[in-house]
Amino acid sequence: MLDHIILFSIRNKLIIGLMTLALVIWGVWSATKLPIDAVPDITNNQVQIITLCPTLAGQEVEQLVTYPIEQSIANLPDLQELRSISRFGLSVITAVFDDHVDIYFARQLINEKIREGEEKIPMGIGKPELAPVSTGLGEVYQYIIHPAKGSEGKYTPMDLRTMQDWIVARQLYGTPGIAEVNSFGGQLKQYEVAVNPDRLLAMDVTIPEIFTALEKNNENTGGAYIDKKPNAYFIRGVGLIHSFEDIRSIVVKNSPNGIPILIKDVAEVRLGYAVRYGALTYNGQVDAVGGVVMMLKGANSADVVQRIKDKMATIQKSLPDDVVIEPYLDRTDLVSRAIATVEKNLIEGALIVIFVLVLFLGNLRAGIIVASAIPLSMLFALGLMHVFGVSANLMSLGAIDFGLIVDGAVIIVESIFHTITTTRLQGNATKLTPAQMDETVFASAKRMMSSAAFGQAIILIVYLPILSLVGIEGKMFGPMAQTVSFAILGAFILSLTYIPMVSSLLLSRKVKHTRNISDRMMDFLHSLYAPLLYLAIRFRMMVVTLTILLFVVSLTIFLRMGGEFIPTLQEGDFAFHCILPQGSSSLKVWRPVCRPHVSSSNLMK
Repeated sequence: MLDHIILFSIRNKLIIGLMTLALVIWGVWSATKLPIDAVPDITNNQVQIITLCPTLAGQEVEQLVTYPIEQSIANLPDLQELRSISRFGLSVITAVFDDHVDIYFARQLINEKIREGEEKIPMGIGKPELAPVSTGLGEVYQYIIHPAKGSEGKYTPMDLRTMQDWIVARQLYGTPGIAEVNSFGGQLKQYEVAVNPDRLLAMDVTIPEIFTALEKNNENTGGAYIDKKPNAYFIRGVGLIHSFEDIRSIVVKNSPNGIPILIKDVAEVRLGYAVRYGALTYNGQVDAVGGVVMMLKGANSADVVQRIKDKMATIQKSLPDDVVIEPYLDRTDLVSRAIATVEKNLIEGALIVIFVLVLFLGNLRAGIIVASAIPLSMLFALGLMHVFGVSANLMSLGAIDFGLIVDGAVIIVESIFHTITTTRLQGNATKLTPAQMDETVFASAKRMMSSAAFGQAIILIVYLPILSLVGIEGKMFGPMAQTVSFAILGAFILSLTYIPMVSSLLLSRKVKHTRNISDRMMDFLHSLYAPLLYLAIRFRMMVVTLTILLFVVSLTIFLRMGGEFIPTLQEGDFAFHCILPQGSSSLKVWRPVCRPHVSSSNLMK
């Protein structure tokens, strides 16, 4: 079968040329559609259930919230792991599913079962909610909002937080690829009703009565309709609060003598803010407000960040002129550095391989023909990466070895070139005819194809154990094995079709029997290798003993080396997340506990 493919390729050069052109177009198009990231996303297939219950201690959160929800979802199909955290006022449950389960189907199962857990939670404690559909690498863009230089005192932290929540975040929502926008820092604006205990006692008013009055007097109601032919007028009662005076005028109840008791009689209505547990500072001076944009699971981070940047340019125009949005984490910076490293290594590797090929083959045309298989194989690999959803990152592209890719093409081209240069023609002819060239290429490729196919098959078999990995290991190293396998498969197909065709078309048909620099170099290397091989055969026991000893020493060193799951990425920037011990005052000397994170160097969170 392989012989027929080679013969067809040589006899139908135009068809193979068109197919090669189609491969180039397909590969380039696939490269523009590939998701690009720095490293593979190894986050497992999980759904988080978050419940806020600010009135409960950690033990009560576990007993009244976490346990009922865990019990209700424990029997879900394909549930791999269930873990939880119960802290003061917070319950976080993480349900991990098998990788083959669709994340939205898993969320649907959780939504159906979580209702059982809600029924067991006491009323008014909290309502379970699902976390956004994102991953551990979902924080693709972080920014701060702060006054411009010279306007530091013009805006309060509450003003900045309001701009973040109602202008910036609101416009970011709806951008394709964004799962959620989280706000940090500033003062979260609230309308507060500060009760006076003395007035409550004097007027015999309780806190629940104030809650009930506020709740009932802040809603719209709808009724039926009045039919006035030919029109129908719908009845609607508007009761939503619009101002502080509306809140002050709400009736709590009537006193024993029939006089209504209003909110303003027992409380002060004012603007306030939620309790703060931290702060976001810009250069340690200005109270800034920040936001974290979470990417949707499976989205292309490069495309998502570019959309965010385009949107931020529009949002900046909606803000006052002296308020600035400044990003301090941009995933594209890390991705660009990682991809630049990959590109540099790939280009250098390709140039080295091309140089070695030309040097050892001793013919520029033959070297270029073999080297042309490198970009074509890469384009084939990019096409299959797009088909199978493999992202382009440091792991998937950084492990490609061009020496492995061109192995089959080298064998075939070298055989063809050797056959041409050693052919004896009848008479005084010094050049092969096109028919003789096709026959020579077919005979040489046919003779060496089995060896080339066997060598590439061995390389593919080496990667089979990596393809069998599952879990985090499979997500980390699986793309590498897939990409290399795609490239080798493309090189094998090209060695059957493109290489024989282009060799028959472009290689010189002149028969030369002169020795070139490549032959002399190989003679020199052979003169060094032959005596060494003779000694190794003569003292075979010594060679075997030294080999075993070297293996034992290497194994001992390997076991003592230690290791890491992935190499440390030089991300380039730091943000310091500083945590003070409980009870520390602002005047006390303290030593912060800092967690390095990708950020700009002038930001401390």
